[in-house]
Amino acid sequence: MNERTASFDCNCHTTEQPSSVRRNFILSSALLGAGVLAGCSSGNVASKSVEDSNKTAIRNTALTKERRDALSPDDLIKVAKEGNERFRKGEQQPRDFLAEQQTSAHGQHPAAVLLTCIDSRAPAEILLDLGIGDVFNSRVAGNIINEDILGSMEFACELSGAKLVVVMGHTACGAIKGAINNAVLGNLTGLLAKIKPAVDATVYEGERTANNYDFVNTVARTNIEFAIRDIRTHSPVLLGLEKAGKIKIVGAMYDISTGKVDFYG
Repeated sequence: MNERTASFDCNCHTTEQPSSVRRNFILSSALLGAGVLAGCSSGNVASKSVEDSNKTAIRNTALTKERRDALSPDDLIKVAKEGNERFRKGEQQPRDFLAEQQTSAHGQHPAAVLLTCIDSRAPAEILLDLGIGDVFNSRVAGNIINEDILGSMEFACELSGAKLVVVMGHTACGAIKGAINNAVLGNLTGLLAKIKPAVDATVYEGERTANNYDFVNTVARTNIEFAIRDIRTHSPVLLGLEKAGKIKIVGAMYDISTGKVDFYG
C-alpha cells in the first residue's frame, strides 16, 4: 500500500501534523496490517516499538468515508486476509466497540459487502477481525443469491460506496448437505432448490453423498462460484461497477476446523 493507504485510518488525538502522523504509522508494520480499517488510541506511535504499538493500539472510531475511499478493492482483500490471520493466532486488534457504535451512529461508510451463511460458526466480522461499521453483511443459509440480496448489494456498492463484494461459504455446510439429500421442509425446500444446480454441476469422482464431507465442501465451492456468476448475470449495476474497476467480486471459503478463510477469484 502507499503512504496514504497506510495512514488514513488512524484517527489519533495528537498535535503532530498529518504528514508526520502518516510517517509514524508506516514505521509499524503490525499496525499497517491491523489498523487499515481502524482508528487508534492517543499517543505517539513512533516512540513505541512495533510490539508495544501492536499491543496498545486500540480502535476507538468507526470507519470514515475518507479512510474507506483511500482503499482499493485489493487493499481490502489484504486487510481481510491479515484480519483472519490475527483471528487464527488469537491476536485480534484491541477495539472499543462502544466507541465504534457511538461514532458510527452519525453515519456509516462500510468498505465491503459480504454474503455469508447463517451458520453460527461462521460470523464473518469476527473471523476477519473487523469492527462495527466496516462491512455490510447479508446472511442466508447456503449464501444463496436472490433479488433481495442483489438489491442489498447494489445499495451497498452503488449508493454507499463499498468497493468489494465477497461471497463466503464454509465447510460442513448444513444447507449444502440438505440440498444433496433433497431435504423437504416448508420454505426451506425452495431455498435448497437454489443450491441443487451446484450439486448437479460439481464434478466429483468419489461418493456423492452428504456423509462425504469432501464432496460437501466441493459442492460448497461450486455454490460460491454459481453465486458470483448470478451476481454478474442478474445485476447489471454490479457488473458495470466491476467492469469499471470500481469494485471487485470475489469468493471466499471458511474452514470451520482450522479457522482459515481462503479468498479466490
